[in-house]
Amino acid sequence: MATIYEVSKLAGVSLATVSRVMNNNTNVSEATRKKVTVAMTQLGYRPNSIAQSLASNCSNSVGLLVSELQGPFYGPMMSGIETAFRKQSKHVIIAAGHSDEEREQQAIEFLISRNCDGLILHVEAISDDYLIELSKGKTPFVLINRYIRELASRCIILNNVKGGYLAAKHVLEQGHTNIAYISGPLWKQDAQDRLAGHKQALAEHNISFNEQLLYQGDFMEDSGTAGFQHLYNGNSKFTALICANDEMATGAMASARESSLILPEQLSIMGYDNVFFTRHVYPPLSTVNYPINEMGQMAANWILSEVYKKTTPALQTLFEPELVVRQSIITNPQ
Repeated sequence: MATIYEVSKLAGVSLATVSRVMNNNTNVSEATRKKVTVAMTQLGYRPNSIAQSLASNCSNSVGLLVSELQGPFYGPMMSGIETAFRKQSKHVIIAAGHSDEEREQQAIEFLISRNCDGLILHVEAISDDYLIELSKGKTPFVLINRYIRELASRCIILNNVKGGYLAAKHVLEQGHTNIAYISGPLWKQDAQDRLAGHKQALAEHNISFNEQLLYQGDFMEDSGTAGFQHLYNGNSKFTALICANDEMATGAMASARESSLILPEQLSIMGYDNVFFTRHVYPPLSTVNYPINEMGQMAANWILSEVYKKTTPALQTLFEPELVVRQSIITNPQ
């Protein structure tokens, strides 16, 4: 295997110059850079990234921990993050925590052991205390969809209370008064916040929240199916169903059709997230836009700024949701 010394000799430059070329240092002329890259190609030389990391104390890699690798929600976030880092010649190592405390801790420890220069964490089960203690360590990190007061400057969040409020307010303004709700797991803060916003909108319209019209799902499509069946077979009637995410909303839509309901004439349904398929289902699903791609890019900018000292656009930690009106909510239900 060729060595850096052989590259240096063939290119007729110093070892330091070869190192600068490999690290994309701008203080190298284009002619010199070309001589070095040609020599590397002729010798079949490939830099040892581990050795480079140890020598420079920089691995040019960032760890990304998400809850799941499947589904339509995390893909845009991961894509936004990877794109931002690729433009800066950084690489992303991805792990999944599956909303489990032990798995999330193991994943964080794995990413740190890979000498990641920084971490982007979308974690749900791990404790605030653990993250506060982690912040005292050597590996910087930024949080997505998680707010901890002591770590506020590194928390990139969506105003989920407002999102829940916007969804319910729109349904109420179309004349619905009997509204069912399928929440996410209520041990999760985002699920709690969306439900709080929902209740706020009901209160403003002088409508009491009916516990019989609440079903706690898990943000997966199957729980939308199960949630609709539970609510439909209950004693309380409803003309609209608001779901805390789009996957549960599509499960509920399929289940409603299996029960011979005509949508939206006999049941209006509202989602949350605005994932890509919401405009392709029938009827196209009204929802709340969750700018997860932009939030992922902002998390990447945080790392680029705080860890790599790159110049980035102004950092933003709080994002606002927006109502997306389509055809799944009927006006003036009978």
